[in-house]
Amino acid sequence: MGAGRSGALKGGGRAAALPCPAMDYAGLAEAAAEKMGLYRRDPGGWRGCRRTSEVSVSWRPSAEFAGNAYRGEGTLPASPQDVWECIKPVAGGPRTKWDQNVKDFEVVEAVSDTVSVCRTTTPSAFMRIISPREFVDVVLMKQFEDGTMLSAATNVEHPLCPPQPNFVRGFNYPCGCFCIPLPGEPDRTQLLSFFQTDLGGYLPQTVVDSFFPASIAGFYSNLTKAVKALKP
Repeated sequence: MGAGRSGALKGGGRAAALPCPAMDYAGLAEAAAEKMGLYRRDPGGWRGCRRTSEVSVSWRPSAEFAGNAYRGEGTLPASPQDVWECIKPVAGGPRTKWDQNVKDFEVVEAVSDTVSVCRTTTPSAFMRIISPREFVDVVLMKQFEDGTMLSAATNVEHPLCPPQPNFVRGFNYPCGCFCIPLPGEPDRTQLLSFFQTDLGGYLPQTVVDSFFPASIAGFYSNLTKAVKALKP
């Protein structure tokens, strides 16, 4: 995976930008959601890299940054509403309890009922090779006519979120999760997710290429346990 880039050093080339209070957060969020729709409709070019009983993970080079985009697809044993309750990006939600890659999640600014600027911190990972990260994103929540629910996000700057000294600032490029109802199966949900993250700092590309497929498999495994725990 990532042929031609194995062993290269990752990140470090992006200087911290000054906060930009005039950012069009709603427009950036809508653009991220549109890209999620394009990714969903464009199945070509993905190469499988990991498969478990819960998820099939594939990758292709990102068009957004010098790294890879990852696609996860699996079916969860719960209704779309229950899955959405577990993954929706809201303050005080259950995500920090079940997702081992999310240490803290806070809403920095509510732009509208469906758009918010959020800060997420992650614990150290991959045998502590990857130190704690922080991400600042604009997030959009959207429901479609067929009942599909989407959470889409992309990195932004915000004056209330200067880089913190104990974290490496990472950057999420357009990413998201679709909770898709399955006709005739109200207690099952297709979860289609896309991740493309620059972890920042200096990491061997081989570490990055190993981390993401394992992390996505863990995300689906832990989410499956979380939705099962909701059942009486």
